[in-house]
Amino acid sequence: MRDILRLLKLAWPYRAWLSAALGLSLVTLFANVGLLALSGWFIAAMALAGINGTPINYHYPAAGIRTLAIGRTLGRYAERVVSHQASLRLLAGLRVWIYRRIEPLAPARLESYASGDLLSRIRADIDSLDNFYLRLLAPVLTALCSSLLFILFLWYFNSAVALATGALLLAAGGFLPLAVHLLGRKPGARVTQTSAELRTAVVDGLRGMEELLAYGAAGRQKERVVELNRRLLADQARLAGLAGVSAGGVGLCSGLALWLALVISIPLVRAGSLTGPQMVMLALFCQAAFEAVLPLPPAFRLLGQTLAAARRIFSLADETPAVKEPREPAQLPETPLLTLRGVGFSYSDSAATLVGIDLDLAPGRKVAVVGTSGAGKSTLLALLLRFREYDSGSMTMAGREIREYDGETVRRLMAVASQQPFLFNATLRENLLIARPEASEEEMIAAADIAGVHDEIAAFAQGYDTPAGEGGVKLSGGQIRRLAIARAILKDSPVLLLDEPTEGVDASAARSLLERVFSFAEGRALLVITHSRIGLEAMDEVLLMDEGRIVERGSHAELLARSRRYRDMWELDD
Repeated sequence: MRDILRLLKLAWPYRAWLSAALGLSLVTLFANVGLLALSGWFIAAMALAGINGTPINYHYPAAGIRTLAIGRTLGRYAERVVSHQASLRLLAGLRVWIYRRIEPLAPARLESYASGDLLSRIRADIDSLDNFYLRLLAPVLTALCSSLLFILFLWYFNSAVALATGALLLAAGGFLPLAVHLLGRKPGARVTQTSAELRTAVVDGLRGMEELLAYGAAGRQKERVVELNRRLLADQARLAGLAGVSAGGVGLCSGLALWLALVISIPLVRAGSLTGPQMVMLALFCQAAFEAVLPLPPAFRLLGQTLAAARRIFSLADETPAVKEPREPAQLPETPLLTLRGVGFSYSDSAATLVGIDLDLAPGRKVAVVGTSGAGKSTLLALLLRFREYDSGSMTMAGREIREYDGETVRRLMAVASQQPFLFNATLRENLLIARPEASEEEMIAAADIAGVHDEIAAFAQGYDTPAGEGGVKLSGGQIRRLAIARAILKDSPVLLLDEPTEGVDASAARSLLERVFSFAEGRALLVITHSRIGLEAMDEVLLMDEGRIVERGSHAELLARSRRYRDMWELDD
């Protein structure tokens, strides 16, 4: 029930569209039922008039039939247009809502989700909610309103017919959907979960196809996809079987209502309490009334699947961001002086990843962080970017605790080239201009030239309009890394953060690249995380990290002179 209430709350801003769709649905239903009942009355009345040779005014009934026929056609068209417009607007709003909820979760909280699973929640699960709004909510309200009015109409002519029809409407629109829901709840939930697992398996298989083929694991991945597909089809077959049974159940109730109306009405016609045309009208009216409850069993059959999708969406939306933003964030500082004192961090209940980190990062200062893999270097970068929250110590910017600034403000002052840069499936130009969309062509080329990638881009047939491909698949690893550096340079921020900037670049090119970067970084704060000793001699300070601690610090020359651990690291590197 809680999930249903949340879905209704999300639909509240679109109540005008949903109400209009409900109104048009009622108008269309009344026109359809009225058309069948009035047509039956008219045909029977005309037949009796012909047999008895009595006059009959056919103008009004004929006009009513035409009006109802036109109203049914126009109403059905308008109802479809409005209901789909309402549904599409609602689903679009839900996608914006879920995106706003998950954006603060990136990247820390989203790391535990597979990309295929996230895509499934944002796209397929949101689409599944269409079943709730368009195929459940509106039909239920329509059935409730119309069934009450239908019973009142029948009661006017005969209470027994009204009670019999009402009981069968309750069976077809109440008990039957409930039974279908109970029987289809588990298969429906499994369909949602298995569909998500299948999408994840297919996406992961396609993205990792090279590794799967190289290690002979493609067959196992194929078997997993086939098994998931088999389970999905089995549950879908169960739901399809329920659909057939439920449709037959509604048809049975509809037919029983017609026959009961005739059984009850025939004695009344003989007694003179009803006319023959009225009997025909009531019988056809009772049968047509079941159009109101016809959509309910299929809707309730999918309710388990829909609620499972809603729970997947809500579980993602209810995740707590790793970093809590301040209610009243401080203003952007003029000088981004970063100071860390005794900073500590750990992932959940695991051992401390960072312990007692002290760091000063000021304009014009170049600092390098070196150490073995797993020493905590990239975690330190995540703390600086406010992707994660430090557990202890103090981290200040311009003298104020960094928690007093919102994440966007902090990141606005920083440009980063991460260890695993991401390129969108767009042109090289579009990927670069993400950093600063208003940048000129000359500024973009200058940034690429500093990163040492302009000449290679210019050699492409389409130049900067060359498509990068999915994740930069059309480029080499070194080109991707240098494009990321160019993007960071183009942002022109006062703080420049580079994570493994020379990885995948030969020594000569790496030294030339760093010389240009250092020249660009004059007057800026520069932090370089690296496994390479190239360029360390130009750093103001080098921090050696091990197991989350800074174990040595000083200039490159000082560390070489006094630290055996530092010397050994580079000797092993050689």
